[in-house]
Amino acid sequence: MKIHAILWLCMLMHGLCYTQIITVKDRETNQPLELATLLSETPRAFETTNAQGQADISAFRGSERIDIRLLGYETATTTYAGLEQAGFVIALAHAGLSLDQVVISATRWNQPKREIPAKITSISARDVALQNPQTAADLLGNSGEVFIQKSQQGGGSPMIRGFSTNRVLLTVDGIRMNTAIFRSGNLQNVISLDPYAVENTEVFFGPGSVIYGSDAIGGVMNFQTLTPQFTLTDKPLVSGKAAARYASANRERTGHFDLNAGWKKWALVTSFSHNDFGDLRMGANGPDEYLRPTYVQRQNDTDVVIANEDPLVQRPTAYSQINMMQKLRYKPNEKWDFNYGFHYSTTTDYSRYDRLVRYRNGRPRSAEWYYGPQKWLMNNLSIAHNGPNNLYDQATLRLAYQFFEESRIDRDLNDTERRHRLEEVRAYSANLDFFKTLGMKQKLFYGLEVVYNDVNSFGTDEDISTGIVVPGPARYPRAGWASYAACATYQYNISNKFLLQAGARFPIYQGGYQQRRADGQPGLRVRSHGKLVA
Repeated sequence: MKIHAILWLCMLMHGLCYTQIITVKDRETNQPLELATLLSETPRAFETTNAQGQADISAFRGSERIDIRLLGYETATTTYAGLEQAGFVIALAHAGLSLDQVVISATRWNQPKREIPAKITSISARDVALQNPQTAADLLGNSGEVFIQKSQQGGGSPMIRGFSTNRVLLTVDGIRMNTAIFRSGNLQNVISLDPYAVENTEVFFGPGSVIYGSDAIGGVMNFQTLTPQFTLTDKPLVSGKAAARYASANRERTGHFDLNAGWKKWALVTSFSHNDFGDLRMGANGPDEYLRPTYVQRQNDTDVVIANEDPLVQRPTAYSQINMMQKLRYKPNEKWDFNYGFHYSTTTDYSRYDRLVRYRNGRPRSAEWYYGPQKWLMNNLSIAHNGPNNLYDQATLRLAYQFFEESRIDRDLNDTERRHRLEEVRAYSANLDFFKTLGMKQKLFYGLEVVYNDVNSFGTDEDISTGIVVPGPARYPRAGWASYAACATYQYNISNKFLLQAGARFPIYQGGYQQRRADGQPGLRVRSHGKLVA
């Protein structure tokens, strides 16, 4: 009997020593709160609650200050001992306005928003569910903080304080989406993201070049996709959602589902969406020049201008899109966290509507003007280590490979020459980021970045009357572009009201493009330069 008592006591102590699970609930409904963040500076620890409102806070043991935050709720501050006395259950109260959530876009690390000397707007999954945007461009536009330029359905170019395209940065799970062919003209790459698969979006206003590079001079839009969640009990954690939507304005038909399956050390998320957009119908009130009285069809080898049955319908603007995501997470212990993500998006052809409504001598200038399928594929691996030492408290390695394909096809009215321009970019990136606490009031964020872009651009001209295809001019040179950078940000909390932050970045850019040598064979020309940004 005595032996059984000792064994029972040992098992109880083992559970207390190695696993402590907290449950975060809504004070009014007593329902569990998902994606609530728990942050401690000493010891440095960060956790997020799962679909059951639970999180393992073993790493917080002994903490004298634990901040528990969730957008739309008042921040709760407590200690590990206080949680222990409360039975590791805490309830959050609703707040009309929350300004103290955790953000990551400023330094790539989780930190309170009040420590960021810049404006950051967060768009939560709850906001997305309420606004129900059709695309990721609409997700940003519905925030009221980002202007979205659209020339057609399938468009959406974000603008922040007058900056756009190659002066604002898109990141997905900490991986840069911008490539060497991001130009000053409007781009619609943001629509490759699935708003249903986005867990949180942060818009960083102001220059983020120290951390991200020169293409973040106007701001950063960081999309965090769904994170696989572990179970904290003996039963697997299975959760998910499904949605279907129909919109009359463009006869949209959308279907989506995602599924999370979590075990103690392994977890995965699967997400799939299909969008089918019909021709967009404009509002009935407006200038007559906005109407679409005619459109062009090819009939019997001749371009024919046909009267539009309903001038309010923007014909043709229809297209379809597919988004897929698969993420796998492995966390063997409190110190290591491995995340792998696969993302794929593709569209059908979609018309450049603003080019189709241009007229010359009372007739349409273009018979065809459309984009080919926009494709985006990303494989990324993230390895995080949480183990204080002389060099860092936390370190994260991010490796990524991305493939982009886009094209444009146009032909003038009654012209037999169809021009086709195709671009393919293979983007490789590696980021190694470190965080170090220097005493009670000082923090250091530093890291290294390597980016390489392989750009292939092709041009062909087709005679649609004979079917003969000949090479044509390409939009971009076939080239390799590389960037190497080291950066550091120092932060000193002078008091609760004053914070000092300083940073520097040293990048080296290297680009090479193909050209013809004197003997007619292809050659390679390389240029490089570096500069200090502070």
